[in-house]
Amino acid sequence: MSPGPSKSRLTESRGNARGAAARARTQEDAIVEVTWCYYQDGMNQNEIAERLGISRATVVNYLAEARKRDYVRISLDTDVFRNQDFARRLVDRFGLGDAVVIPSSPDGAEQSLERVTRAVADWLPSLLEPGDRLGVAWGETVYRVAEAAPRITLEDLTIVQLVGSRPAALGFAAETCSATLARRYGAHCVNLHVPLILSDRKLVEQLKQEPVIQAQLEAVANCNKTIFACGTCGDDSHVVHTGLLDRADIDACAADGAIGVICGRLIDHNGNGLDRDIEDRMIAVTLQQMRNKEIGLLVGSGPDRAEPMLAAIRGGYATHVATCSQTAAELLKLADDNA
Repeated sequence: MSPGPSKSRLTESRGNARGAAARARTQEDAIVEVTWCYYQDGMNQNEIAERLGISRATVVNYLAEARKRDYVRISLDTDVFRNQDFARRLVDRFGLGDAVVIPSSPDGAEQSLERVTRAVADWLPSLLEPGDRLGVAWGETVYRVAEAAPRITLEDLTIVQLVGSRPAALGFAAETCSATLARRYGAHCVNLHVPLILSDRKLVEQLKQEPVIQAQLEAVANCNKTIFACGTCGDDSHVVHTGLLDRADIDACAADGAIGVICGRLIDHNGNGLDRDIEDRMIAVTLQQMRNKEIGLLVGSGPDRAEPMLAAIRGGYATHVATCSQTAAELLKLADDNA
């Protein structure tokens, strides 16, 4: 029988653990101190480095770590973007309840979308009240909003997953979007525990009759507010990436007049749904259920998003819009051209 660790080794191990914990605590304190000095006291990085006896590079790293850990959150007052000229023109032109328009990034569409989703993350809490049931769609845009959302507690809020589950890249799946936003807001989450599409219509009807699924679908139908994006009908569409439709299908639908996608369902230029044979095999919010909400927050940005967004507005799905200045200009131009 081999001898156990000596008492001195155990003492040394415990000492090392305590030392590591102390060093971690010391670094944690330093990160907090650097963050306070920079954001609250208005000191520059060189001044902080001199005060704390560390290098400027360390100050930069500590500030980056503070942002990563959500110790500090930088946001602009969304009223600035609500009162922007394009925002007021969108509200007036389309009869919206409100809009925010973020300046487009000079670095391209990807960066513009990032700006818009971060602004929406700051704006959304102001649109919610106790007792609200917020229906959450899926896809990259909605996922980015959820990831950027502040960690706050919104009283008596229920988050509802609007579409059934479907494998999606990079965490853009419906259940990830709803669960992430619910966690950020400290809200109750109602997930829709069924596949988005099945191969058999009878199976769909059987699943809908299950008491648990029935209750979840009632929550979907009873949402009083929604947040969603209107996808495109091209090869790069979210419904193509998730396998809901293949490229041949989406091309055929586009030829038949499809211009956008809301919660997996195709719409035409006027926001009307296309009657496809897979509709009866899908378990998700219906287009009719998406209409006429207290708030339907449509989020989108990019050169290919103006037409789908305009269709969603025409169809009565959106009461509020968040976009970038270039997309807003294109929306207004399209509306004027088709007047």
